[in-house]
Amino acid sequence: MNKRERISDFMRSLDPAPSEGSSQDYYAAYFQLWNAQKYYEAHDALEQLWLVEKNMELARFYKALIQAAGAFVHLQKNFEQPSHPKHSRRLRPATRLFALALGNLEELPDKFQQLDLLSLRKLLAGTREQIIAGDFQSNPWSPERAPKLSVALAEISRSPRDSSVRSAKWRRMKLPGK
Repeated sequence: MNKRERISDFMRSLDPAPSEGSSQDYYAAYFQLWNAQKYYEAHDALEQLWLVEKNMELARFYKALIQAAGAFVHLQKNFEQPSHPKHSRRLRPATRLFALALGNLEELPDKFQQLDLLSLRKLLAGTREQIIAGDFQSNPWSPERAPKLSVALAEISRSPRDSSVRSAKWRRMKLPGK
């Protein structure tokens, strides 16, 4: 079984996405997984969209979200095993991924694909700055302080600059059972 098949199987195991009831909604699943602190899985889910996206602006947006999730994978691993030979050195790579994500979000509008990019940029830059200010010795992440992302889900437009809502069914992304 290849990576794409494993991810597809994993996606089918998730609760239906709130936007259209489809377990194949990788974009909605990204936020569900992020909020469950499953950053690696969120990265993998969105990678499926990024790899096939032909619109360069949307591909850059997906890449930024993947990089953000990757940065939080580093912080989470460092928090869980701070004295591990590999995981103890994850703060610098996290700051590099934060910088890459910020670069990919740079020219996008403050609201894109129903996500508040202004808040996301502040989160990424602020977390990066905390790590650097602590001379890469202090990890600002913990399960209790893990950031949550929410997106107003409707029928998500495939046109990256179109923020119009085609469906009256707006919902806030929530974890199942919350």
